[in-house]
Amino acid sequence: MDIALFSPSSLFHDEDATSSDDESAENCQNYVERSHQFPGMELVIREFSFHQMNANLLWPGTFAFAEWLVEDKSRIERRHIIELGRQVHSLTPQYYCFIGTGALAIFLKKLYQVDITTCDYDDQEIEDNIAHNCRINGVTPVLPHIKHSWGDPFPNPHPEWDLIIASDILLYVKQYANLIKTLCFLLNSYKPRETIALPHEAQGLARPAFLMSWRRRIGKEEESLFFNGCETAGLKVQHLGSRVYSIVSLPPNL
Repeated sequence: MDIALFSPSSLFHDEDATSSDDESAENCQNYVERSHQFPGMELVIREFSFHQMNANLLWPGTFAFAEWLVEDKSRIERRHIIELGRQVHSLTPQYYCFIGTGALAIFLKKLYQVDITTCDYDDQEIEDNIAHNCRINGVTPVLPHIKHSWGDPFPNPHPEWDLIIASDILLYVKQYANLIKTLCFLLNSYKPRETIALPHEAQGLARPAFLMSWRRRIGKEEESLFFNGCETAGLKVQHLGSRVYSIVSLPPNL
């Protein structure tokens, strides 16, 4: 039985554990599998463990965001959703921080059968790992996946997702400009598949919109670099409570 190199809960002061102590490793060099308790269900998630300094474990923001999303089903009902994974890389390949687990997307798919696509760093191992996690949790066929590095041209020139979601993706300040570039494309180039009547409770959330849960603690100055950067790029940031933020594109005349 392999033990995690660090626990995600150790990064915070939460006393409630979100992962079980019963952990098993498929490959002690590359992966570790853990059982994680989400609202109403348990998922087995295989995570990368390439380096002792990586950030590849599920963090509390994922679980907090899951709880926030299920408080009101109308927030995601009838939406075409894409989940962005956290990205960072250095010039040295062995220090790549591959994050891709697809855990939140898998949870929402199992709970609500939502239309959801995963999107993460342009790397085949990430896509394969998300597919693996889909299969071991009974999500078949596996979720659609898009390989995309923030800031690069997006593979789909006509994005059709009216809800973009992510959790704890602001750790790496050097990636903020690239993330904002990707968000601007997804929000400004949105092409709806069809006219969808959303539940009345969901009318207040724009289409498209980016919902982000941010529980990772960094300095206020660093955090503000992202939010200020969004506003400079013509995006509107709104704090919805519980450290969940809505980011939408402003009309051109505002």
